[in-house]
Amino acid sequence: MRIVVAAKPEADQPWLADAVIGLAKQTGATVAVVAADEVELERLAALPRKVFADNAYASAASFARRLAEAGVEASVTVLSGRPVPAVLDFAKQHNADLIVVGSSTRPKVAERLLGSVPLDLIKRSRRPVTVVTHPR
Repeated sequence: MRIVVAAKPEADQPWLADAVIGLAKQTGATVAVVAADEVELERLAALPRKVFADNAYASAASFARRLAEAGVEASVTVLSGRPVPAVLDFAKQHNADLIVVGSSTRPKVAERLLGSVPLDLIKRSRRPVTVVTHPR
């Protein structure tokens, strides 16, 4: 079994990592932690793509370290572009059995205007998507 975890750049999600640890240990799955730099067109970005890519890498690497501390080995990949299509393409290319993502932390108004990565993944994925909610 192969699990792809969509890590959110600049966010610490230990509760999501704990859920993935449990899934991986129960199933013996391999885990790929991915984070998208969220830059669609670099020339329109406020900062160079490298800044966004570094933030995405830091988030994914931190997530993978938490998994490694619990005995779950994980690869780390930074994807270019918008998160939903990037994660779906990665999952397809790597023949993932499951995509795991944390629930949206945006306020409801922002979610209506900007969309929700977890909801869009559920709508567009041909693979199972597990959304893990914050324990609060």
